Amino acid sequence: MGKDEQWVLSSIYLKQVADLLAEMGVAVEQWLAQQGLRRDILDQDVAVSWAVVRHLFLDAETISREPALGLMVGERLRINNHGIVGYAAMNSGTVRQVVDLLERFVPLRINLVQVCCRETERHIEVQVEPVFPLGDVAPFLIGAVVMALKNILDFVTLGNCQTSSVSFAFTEHFDKTFADSLFRCPVRFEQSWNGFSIPLSVVDRPLVTADAVAFEHAQMLCERELHNMQADSSISAKVRRLMLINQGHFPTLNVAARILNMTPRTLHRRLLDEQTSFQMILDDVRHKLAVEYMKGSDVSIQELAYALGYNDASNFRRAFRRWTGVTPSFYRDRLATR
Repeated sequence: MGKDEQWVLSSIYLKQVADLLAEMGVAVEQWLAQQGLRRDILDQDVAVSWAVVRHLFLDAETISREPALGLMVGERLRINNHGIVGYAAMNSGTVRQVVDLLERFVPLRINLVQVCCRETERHIEVQVEPVFPLGDVAPFLIGAVVMALKNILDFVTLGNCQTSSVSFAFTEHFDKTFADSLFRCPVRFEQSWNGFSIPLSVVDRPLVTADAVAFEHAQMLCERELHNMQADSSISAKVRRLMLINQGHFPTLNVAARILNMTPRTLHRRLLDEQTSFQMILDDVRHKLAVEYMKGSDVSIQELAYALGYNDASNFRRAFRRWTGVTPSFYRDRLATR
């Protein structure tokens, strides 16, 4: 598999770029069209290849004439933009638990970078490094990721992350005064690593947003998804991963085929060769997610149906009965009596 096929970014992050460009008066449709994309992809949370992402980021900086655009995009991202990883972080017990979580599971949301946490005498360094050389797009992507991770910690600490400093390995690409104001701490360029430092004195304080039960459940889902992502390279596994990444906005057959660089007919045939189909995979993913959510959440049946892509709760109830032989309400009641 080539690099452009292997490395991807969720379109949920491209939507933040598009929204910012629109506020700057840029024609978003034209920006996307240059890479053969339509605006409706921004509402689907699908994986977009590195080749396309790279050009979109560089084009965005050029047409906006804003060298700090990546930082501004990262600043807009909130904890709920990061799917199950964000949900797990939201319920973590301490800042140390959050950074450990990010180190393990960031690849579930963006596999273009890796997070490493290094403990020094006085700080924990949350380091963000690309998995391959990013070249001229590094300031945009790395800046956005570092800012987004800082936002996660700001959320769980109720705005009191107490970041000591921010480091970037590239030269001064954006105005330092502006960067200092966004991060609310000194920003340094031409360093040996990218990321930020947090004082050791704060990393083990209990967080008021903590929920141990919700955290354990979310972490279990993250671990399962990561295992599935790493263990299987079959076409059906890739389709399943797309669906897990895009929970609530499952890609269509046509969208999945485009992401996997093949025609819908070829994707259908390849899945048949693996003795499955797109609909069978979607049905199985919905089944497993429904059961997991039933075990670890008190979400209503209506909300669960919507989260799994059903417009009508009655359709979800019929599907759940087909999967388990009982209604969702009966299944939940049975769990409660155990």
